[in-house]
Amino acid sequence: MCAAALEEYCGSVFWNASYLNSEEPDLPECVGQTVLVWIPLGFLWLCAPQHLLVLCKSSQVNTKHLSKLYLCKQLVVSMLFLMALAALAITLAEDYGQSNDPTSTEKNPGVYYANPVLYAVSWILLLLCQEGLRRRKGSVDSATLFLFWLLLVLCDVFPFQSLLRKALRLGEISDVPRFCLFYISFGLELIALILSAVADIPPEAEEVVKENPELGAVFLSRITFNWFNSMVVKGYKQPLVQEDMWELSEPDSTANINQHFQYFMQLELGAARVRFQKKLKKKRDEKRDKAQEEAFQNGLSNSLMKGVSQDVLMEEKGKKEDEKKKKNGNKKENDEHPDSWLIYTIYKTFKWILIESAFFKLLQDLLAFVSPQLLKLMISFTQDKSRFAWEGYVYAVLLLVVAILQSLFLQQYFQRCFVLGMKVRTAIIAAVYQKALRVSNDTRKESTVGETVNLMSADAQRFNDVINFIHLLWSCPFQILLSIGFLWIELGPSVLAGLAVMVLMVPINGLLATKARKFQIENMKFKDKRLKIMNEILNGIKILKLYAWEPSFQAQVEGIRGEELQVMRKFAYLSSVSTFIFSCAPALVSLASFAVFVAVSPDNILTAEKAFTSISLFNILRFPLAMLPMLIAAIVQTTVSKNRLEKFLGGEDLESDVVRHDPSFNTAVSIRDGSFAWEREAEPLLKNVSLDINPGRLVAVVGAVGSGKSSLMSALLGEMYNTKGFINIQGSLAFVPQQAWIQNATLRDNILFGSSHEESRFQEGINISGGQKQRVSLARAVYSQSDIYLLDDPLSAVDSHVGKHLFHKVIGPNGLLKDKTRILVTHGVSFLPYVDEIVVLVDGVVSEVGSYKSLRASRGAFSEFLDTYAKEQSNRTHSESDHCQDSEDVELIPEREDPQPDSPLEDTVSNTLKRENSIRRSQRSGSVRLRRSDSKRKTKDVSELQKGQRLIENETMETGQVKFSLYIQYLRAMGWGYAAIVFLIYFIQNIAFIGQNLWLSDWTNDAVEYSNTTYPNWKRDTRVGVFGALGVAQGLFVFLATLLLANASVNASRILHSKLINNILRVPMVFFDTTPIGRVVNRFAKDIFTVDEAIPQSFRSWLLCLLGVLGTLFVICLATPYFTILILPLALVYYFVQRFYVATSRQLRRLDSVSRSPIYSHFSETVLGLSVIRAYGHQERFLKHNEIIIDKNLKSVYPWIVSNRWLAIRLEFLGNLVVFFSALFAVISRDSLDSGLVGLSISYSLNVTQTLNWLVRMTSELETNIVAVERVSEYSKLENEAKWISNTRPPKKWPESGRLQFDNYKVRYRPGLDLVLDGITCDIKSTEKIGIVGRTGAGKSSLTNCLFRIVEAAEGRILIDDVDVSTIGLHDLRNSLTIIPQDPVLFSGTLRMNLDPFNKFSDEEIWRVLDLSYLKEYVGGLQEGLHHEVTEGGENLSVGQRQLLCLARALLRKSRILILDEATAAVDLETDDLIQKTIRNEFSHCTVLTIAHRLQSIMDSSRVMVLSAGKIVEFDSPTNLLEKQGHFYAMAKDAGITLPEITAL
Repeated sequence: MCAAALEEYCGSVFWNASYLNSEEPDLPECVGQTVLVWIPLGFLWLCAPQHLLVLCKSSQVNTKHLSKLYLCKQLVVSMLFLMALAALAITLAEDYGQSNDPTSTEKNPGVYYANPVLYAVSWILLLLCQEGLRRRKGSVDSATLFLFWLLLVLCDVFPFQSLLRKALRLGEISDVPRFCLFYISFGLELIALILSAVADIPPEAEEVVKENPELGAVFLSRITFNWFNSMVVKGYKQPLVQEDMWELSEPDSTANINQHFQYFMQLELGAARVRFQKKLKKKRDEKRDKAQEEAFQNGLSNSLMKGVSQDVLMEEKGKKEDEKKKKNGNKKENDEHPDSWLIYTIYKTFKWILIESAFFKLLQDLLAFVSPQLLKLMISFTQDKSRFAWEGYVYAVLLLVVAILQSLFLQQYFQRCFVLGMKVRTAIIAAVYQKALRVSNDTRKESTVGETVNLMSADAQRFNDVINFIHLLWSCPFQILLSIGFLWIELGPSVLAGLAVMVLMVPINGLLATKARKFQIENMKFKDKRLKIMNEILNGIKILKLYAWEPSFQAQVEGIRGEELQVMRKFAYLSSVSTFIFSCAPALVSLASFAVFVAVSPDNILTAEKAFTSISLFNILRFPLAMLPMLIAAIVQTTVSKNRLEKFLGGEDLESDVVRHDPSFNTAVSIRDGSFAWEREAEPLLKNVSLDINPGRLVAVVGAVGSGKSSLMSALLGEMYNTKGFINIQGSLAFVPQQAWIQNATLRDNILFGSSHEESRFQEGINISGGQKQRVSLARAVYSQSDIYLLDDPLSAVDSHVGKHLFHKVIGPNGLLKDKTRILVTHGVSFLPYVDEIVVLVDGVVSEVGSYKSLRASRGAFSEFLDTYAKEQSNRTHSESDHCQDSEDVELIPEREDPQPDSPLEDTVSNTLKRENSIRRSQRSGSVRLRRSDSKRKTKDVSELQKGQRLIENETMETGQVKFSLYIQYLRAMGWGYAAIVFLIYFIQNIAFIGQNLWLSDWTNDAVEYSNTTYPNWKRDTRVGVFGALGVAQGLFVFLATLLLANASVNASRILHSKLINNILRVPMVFFDTTPIGRVVNRFAKDIFTVDEAIPQSFRSWLLCLLGVLGTLFVICLATPYFTILILPLALVYYFVQRFYVATSRQLRRLDSVSRSPIYSHFSETVLGLSVIRAYGHQERFLKHNEIIIDKNLKSVYPWIVSNRWLAIRLEFLGNLVVFFSALFAVISRDSLDSGLVGLSISYSLNVTQTLNWLVRMTSELETNIVAVERVSEYSKLENEAKWISNTRPPKKWPESGRLQFDNYKVRYRPGLDLVLDGITCDIKSTEKIGIVGRTGAGKSSLTNCLFRIVEAAEGRILIDDVDVSTIGLHDLRNSLTIIPQDPVLFSGTLRMNLDPFNKFSDEEIWRVLDLSYLKEYVGGLQEGLHHEVTEGGENLSVGQRQLLCLARALLRKSRILILDEATAAVDLETDDLIQKTIRNEFSHCTVLTIAHRLQSIMDSSRVMVLSAGKIVEFDSPTNLLEKQGHFYAMAKDAGITLPEITAL
């Protein structure tokens, strides 16, 4: 019916099968005039509205600018419009023109009127569409218009060749005008197609496109990722650096992602909180009802009794609940927060990308099933020799087209999914950071800094990984159903046998996976344990060296490493079992299906069509079956992350209304009857505090430890919960915390803290000594020019003379801040007379407020406090007078004039690096500083520092191609024998695989052979048997090879790690001073992890892929020898694509990891300095900075994602060509081929695309990972210090007397630096007690470093009991000396381990020293006694207890020489007295050197050595030195010590 109408409309036949039944097929003319016209025009009409809509809106772009390209496009379309009119005119002329024969009733059919009109209207529409396109903001071309032109040209190809062939056949052109019009139009269409594939970039967008080429990419370039070429080429020529990265487009920027995410998050979280409150209320009601019911059931008649019992019951119930709560602590933790909102938030924020990617995935899945059907047609075509050759060519072209479309859709899907993953990770990181800035103290206490950083790194990454593959959740089941459907068509019910095998694999794999996860968890435990110890070793490396304890700790690490490798080996064995199953699976599946198929009925004969179509379907089926369990496992893991993130992000924020700012108050700070607690439910720490502080006053807050001084500061900052009363503050705040918080930025940035200023001088926070950090922290506050200063004991971390100086010059009544309101928490009694008012705190209550005089007179808590502290305080002054003040201390604070901004900050190391100022200092007497001389000194110093080494060396980032020697190095560590055997076995396995498939292709030929006779059973059984045997053999070979490889890689891991640890412990101290700990830990963490797990994995995959590709090419060449011609050009293209990609990708990965760590370090820095950031109100600035850092990381992540797509699309095209040519050659040589081989070669080539892709990925991954071997071996080759034990060993009991001689001893820290000790010569007799004093940087600490040979001599020597210490081994030397260091360092482990790591001493001896160091009572009171676990860094002991433990260590070692290094700096006075007393009694027979912090402690020394600028300037008994009135006298005078006092001593 329809056809008849069409035939009338065309005036010719619409369809006739005979058209295709010939050697030279063609389409009927009518089809060309109808269907082939309507397809492209229909597409245009469908897509036009989106372009026309733009014309209706007011334009946002410069409409005046008309580009040449735009004008050309419009011109071409206008000409086509004219062509349409011409065609119409011709028809009209023919029908109604003068020339027409009036008698003829023969008119042109309707199509000759309809088509020109259709075209004319379409061309007008197109002109409007192109104008609409020009007006759209940011568009450079249109995908829909390009596709329209492409469709049009493709549809016109058919009439194009029909007209030509017709003309050639007839030898003349029948309809000249239409013939000419058609070919002119076709030419114009081609031009239009080319023009629509060119970008039309408006001039205002040119700059933007330069910074981000993607914005200027046309449709073709976008789908093939051609716009990325420039980056790839650049990356190939030279290693990419951060500056080469392109700008992000607006939708990909952190700020934009975060804004959208926060919007939806607030909505969803709000709803979740409402649900949560309802749930809680319901629970409470249920509880209450239950309690009432129980009470009622008790049926006590007396109502009073009833009330009582109810209370008792509630109490009992409460107790039980508490116990339950304790038990279910973890459970409760997970339940008690608003949940199930994060997934919805992610969905709503990113739903369009999700929908788009799902659409592409669906198309790709459907196309995947077209190839096996085409393969089937292809095989049947080669079997039937009578069919026309053109059919084969059509199938070959169709295979190519389907494959290309599949590739394009797949890559678009991947691109969207990976970008989505990246965006989700970004959103989570930004949200966690934003939350961290506002979080309340309750929520903050629930997770450590490390755990919060984990939310950003691990949990966000986990979301990223799962979201990359989220569509597989529906796609896998969809693919499985389709595969089974198609397989059923091929094999009927026999397919269930194969399916059963596959389904059986799932639980087995599941079982193996759970087992593997158990091993993984165990492995992680050992890893964490090992890293914890490594971290401590590296943090306390100096102590280990001083005590010669390295072997004990090395043994500990090696022990844990042994257990770790044990688990790794088990894990590797397990994975070889699963590999065995995985590699047997395809063979077993096809074996089961085919065996059942041929066994069920003698009529079932396995043909090539059936066999190879089934095999390609089984191949499709393998992927979803393998992925689904993995995806589900990953999703389960992600739910853990989801809960953690929901808990943190849903936690409470800090209440912003704790502190009021009411201008009606006339005080600067007022607290009215305030009580404050750290947690919402907790007891208040500060109770009923009332306080008024007037503007411009200096108020000191004093009290014993734990009386609530720091809490008062926190309350004023609004960091605590206000249980009653209120605080009012007028004006801006500046805050100096007790522990200085320094950002890892320039000194300048730390002080400016976001205020404006120019030029800067770098010095990393990592190198600044404690005192220095405190000064920077104070400088930051002063620079901020706030109204109110909260100073939380900033003077305790600096030397007393610096403290005094800072007080008078900055804080005190005449300091820089004299007009500001200052609240100072202090322990320094000497400052109190200068303050306006003193607040005394006792147990969180204000006990007294008043001036110094009035409080002294009142004889209350304050005067007691004074009596205990004052006397001690006067002695606690530093051994250095104010006259010898160094300029750095004064002029660190930029206030009214610019004080030499370029002065670098001094610190412990650089102090010892620079000496001239000390020389000048020793000659100074007046306290007046001259600016001019100073600037001279400064400039000289600066150049010194530039010459004298940057303190922190930058980490080297490997660039360029990986050295081949690394592979050799890794293989050597594995063992050559292992490596060779593994390769051989894998090779044999591959041969078995090819053999099996050749056997199958031979088997399918039986169908032809026995087509008319019955199929003999013996033949059938042989076929099935051999097929199965070859399959199992493959599995066994893989199993064997994987086992051997596992052993070999564990071997390699062991060797590389033990080399590393062995060397790191023998590296000189200077290395640790100039290398951040994190960098070294990273070698033990990330790099060793890579060597352990990633390298063996990628090595194995790489080997399998390589052999797989070679096998495929071999089979195709075997089937169609012509293919060999193509191998070389294909291989060349492949090689170049791969080299280009690997170079770029590797560098992008490196940039990603280099730019990722600042995100985490900035975050942990922020968390540590939270109170400071909030106090200054700088949250916004830090948020902005965080966005900048994340963007910087995204700039390398995004190109990396694109680089993978760029590679994949090119390799897939290569693979598609392989498919096309293997099909094409099969068609060409079909007469000489049997159908089995054709099936084999094409089904093989269908698989090659993926394998090629994997091969490059694996090569790249292997290259990226092998770098870890380089990084590990770099640290295994660092230069060592002297031997631990050398051939010359000292006498057994050496040193017996303890005599010390320095002989013209000189030392420098590194070559090219100044001398730190410059010709020290002295003789210290046995049992002498020597005090060593001198200003900071005079060389006191260097002296001890030299005794222990932490630093080696430049000249001269040290003799101990006449043995030159440089001739003996380091351990012999260090074991014979004992030091009580400045910072008490403890390691996690038992108390006993901390005292005696080698188990040399008996418990009695240990208890004896604990008794002497006043710890016996404390340790005796502990449950585990000596086996009490010390936490990391000794956090669970007080500083005093730690210091006493160090004393116990010294007592245990019983050496004849003891060095005390400022051991009293960090200790309260009582502990200090205890230590001094023990040292006097227990070490009376030893030579003792004390590096003095307070002169008082060395006044009873035999002699005092005064150092200045690395030289001894005075050396005599204290009394003689005081009488001499030199350096020492000046110091003593400053410390308030007089001669009579000494005599009294």
